[in-house]
Amino acid sequence: MNLQGRTAIVTGASRGLGKAIAARLIADGASVMLTGRDADVLAATGEELTAARPDQSQRVVWHAGDVSQADDVAGLIATTVERLGNIDVLVCNAGVYGPLGPIEEVDWQEWVRAIEINLLGTVLPCRAVVPLMRQQGSGKIVILSGGGATAPLPRVSAYAASKAAVVRFGETLAEEVKDAGLDVNSVAPGALNTRLTDQIVEAGPEKVGKSLYDRAVHWQAGSATPLAVGADLVAFLASTASDGITGRLIAAVWDPWRSFPEQRERIATSDVYTLRRIVPEDRGWETP
Repeated sequence: MNLQGRTAIVTGASRGLGKAIAARLIADGASVMLTGRDADVLAATGEELTAARPDQSQRVVWHAGDVSQADDVAGLIATTVERLGNIDVLVCNAGVYGPLGPIEEVDWQEWVRAIEINLLGTVLPCRAVVPLMRQQGSGKIVILSGGGATAPLPRVSAYAASKAAVVRFGETLAEEVKDAGLDVNSVAPGALNTRLTDQIVEAGPEKVGKSLYDRAVHWQAGSATPLAVGADLVAFLASTASDGITGRLIAAVWDPWRSFPEQRERIATSDVYTLRRIVPEDRGWETP
C-alpha cells in the first residue's frame, strides 16, 4: 500500500495492535500521529517507530491524551494539524475489555468507563476530523471492531455492547459522509494475543467462563492471529486502493479484502460485510 505523503492518526498506539498498525502505516510511507493515555509508554513507542521509519522526511509524532474526553480530542486534532499539516487517515483503535463477569456483579462505574473509552473514544475523534476531511474532499476512517460485535460475548458485556455500537456508528457515519469523498469502515482483526488476552487468562474461568478462558489460553499458546494481519487490512483501507469501499465491517482473517477493488460496485450496491438482522428466509425457513 502506497501511503507516501499521507498523514494518519492512530489511537491506542502505545502497544499491541495500535502499535503494529502505526508501524505498518509508517513502513508504507505515511507520517503518523500516535496517541495513548500512558505518556511514558507512548513516548517510548514513538521513539522506536521514529528510528524505524524508512524515509527521514516522514514525521512520527505523539500526543498523550484520553480520546473519550472531548477536550483531549480537541488538543489531539489541533496538535496533529500543527505538526503534520492535515489529516488523511484516522484509525480508531483505542479500546478496553472493561470489567469481566456477569452483568449483575461487575462494577457499574467500570462498565460505564469501558463504554466511554470504546464508544465515545471512537465517536469523538471521528466527530472532530470529519469537518477537516470534508473541507479537503477526502479522508479515510478505520474503526477497530472485535469479536463482540457480531456474536454474544458473555461476561464481557461492556466490550461486546460497545464494539457492536462502533460498527453501527461506522455504518451510519459512512452514509452521512458518502458524498464528501470520505470512506468509513470497521475492521475485525481476528483473535489477538495482547494484554487484553492476558486479562482474560488472569481473571480465570470462574469469572469469564470456561469457553472464553480456554480460547484465550489457546491464543497465548500460539493460535492467535498475528497483529500484522489486521495491520495489513488497515493499511489497505487507509490507501487509495480502497477508494469507494465504505460502510463495511471487514474481517481481516476471513474476508477476501484484497479482491475488493475489483468488486467495488458490487459491494457498494449490496449489504454484504455489514451488521444486519437475520430473518427466517435467510435460513431457508418456511414462514406461516
